[in-house]
Amino acid sequence: MSNLLNYKGIHPGLVLDRELKRRSLKQRPFALSIGEHPQTLNAITKGKRSLPTALALKIEESLNLEEGVLSLLQTYYNIRQEKEKRTQQTPQLSLFRKSLFWDTDFNKLNWKQQYKAIIKRIFERGNDKEKKELIRFYGKKKVQEVLGQTSPDPYTLSTSQ
Repeated sequence: MSNLLNYKGIHPGLVLDRELKRRSLKQRPFALSIGEHPQTLNAITKGKRSLPTALALKIEESLNLEEGVLSLLQTYYNIRQEKEKRTQQTPQLSLFRKSLFWDTDFNKLNWKQQYKAIIKRIFERGNDKEKKELIRFYGKKKVQEVLGQTSPDPYTLSTSQ
């Protein structure tokens, strides 16, 4: 556990599970030895539950780990989860004109499931700013696949369509 950057963004429970296995410690006896429910520790090691700071300190003390390592891992993991949520859900909606989607409720668009129709609509009727945001959100490769292009410039629609 000497280099924290190697584990940055990984759930601390997975790191804890690895550490317990490396030391040949079983989860249940270890959990009972630190006064914790075995089910709680199991959920944490499976990545299904976050690691509270108080429990992280108990574990670090018991395993003679550097103080705060597991809490920092939990923080890095939370940051990564939040960033993924922000980037995966929707593009920056303020950059799109709602009039492009006159035939549907703009606020109910499913940007993940309806990506083909959305990409085609934006590239048929959108402006450069809208196209750039769409490329940023979906990625150049995905946009090119939908538009049936092989050229590196997705701003130019191919003549085969």
